[in-house]
Amino acid sequence: MKQIKYLFSSLILLVFSLASIILINGCAINPTVWQPPTKPAFDGELQLNEKLVDISKIDLGEWNGPEEFAFDAFGNMYCGVHKGAKSFTKGAILKISPEGKVEEFIKTNAWVTGMQFDKQGNLLALMNGVGLISIDQNKNIEVLVKKGTDDRPILMGSGLTIASDGKVYFANLSSQNTSSSKYINKLFLELKPTGGVYCYDPETKITKTISSGNYFANGLELAMDESYLLLSETSKYRILKYWLKGNKAGTSEVFVDNLAGFPNNISRRDNGNFWVGFTTKRNDKLDDIHPKKGMKKFVYGLPSFVQPKAEKFGMILEISEAGLIVQALFDPSGNFVMEAGAVKEYQKTLYIGGDVVSFIAKYSLDNKMVLVE
Repeated sequence: MKQIKYLFSSLILLVFSLASIILINGCAINPTVWQPPTKPAFDGELQLNEKLVDISKIDLGEWNGPEEFAFDAFGNMYCGVHKGAKSFTKGAILKISPEGKVEEFIKTNAWVTGMQFDKQGNLLALMNGVGLISIDQNKNIEVLVKKGTDDRPILMGSGLTIASDGKVYFANLSSQNTSSSKYINKLFLELKPTGGVYCYDPETKITKTISSGNYFANGLELAMDESYLLLSETSKYRILKYWLKGNKAGTSEVFVDNLAGFPNNISRRDNGNFWVGFTTKRNDKLDDIHPKKGMKKFVYGLPSFVQPKAEKFGMILEISEAGLIVQALFDPSGNFVMEAGAVKEYQKTLYIGGDVVSFIAKYSLDNKMVLVE
């Protein structure tokens, strides 16, 4: 009898402790209420297929998170990575030869995401917790921008693209904290406009604000004629358009809304269309709790090991300049491409990465489509 009482008391204490943890953790966020639109079905142009099953891999060893790619004049590919699937602190920029040889180009103190070479051969990139940086051919790092003109620090730089006149456009996912799995979950559940879009002019050293209120500002890309800029708002399932030239300059509009997944990086094709990589597909449970503030706080308060995890699901869309889906590439099982947050086309091959994957997938655009029945 004493043993039963002891077990019962221990159970009560455990339940009380767990409830206290949930309550304390849940109070750490102040989520907004949002009613997501009904997600689109996987039919028509979104008909599921298994195209992304036919890939080859570049193994990155101990490194994770090839989130964006840049190619130099010799065909070498560069990408920022972090050590460990859940740690975004210790990082590096990897250099991968056309033959697939992987080496450390430079070590960094944090994850490096958006990157592109300028006309002088400098690698411009966004370093987590630092801001916009430039790396010259001697591997010297110069910090160009730490804060936007709105005095908001660039703590989670994401997408980056360089215009023909040398101006650097980049997105900042958050000015409140650096990358971590817990903080990213907070951003999705809290659903607040913590990000922004900026433009840095290397001639004047002046940074201008394009937008100072974005929801999970992520991928960024210029139109072929550079008349507008596209930005993916991952947590809102949409892509925004910011007009830079013409009679609409200075205005913005929704480019594509109610996407079937979480849009991440954007890259432009030679034909003017855009590749959009997705972290994963929409989650019904997340959509269901977005209108329920209390439920969001409860979910965030749960211990990390019981919180919902992103489903493995490979998804890439080609979208026209008119905002129409041209083609879709999938790995519904996620066994081959578990995440396709980063996508870059180079010499008829798509290079695919993501936040936590430990390899780069290569997909030939000459592959034939395989539909899923």
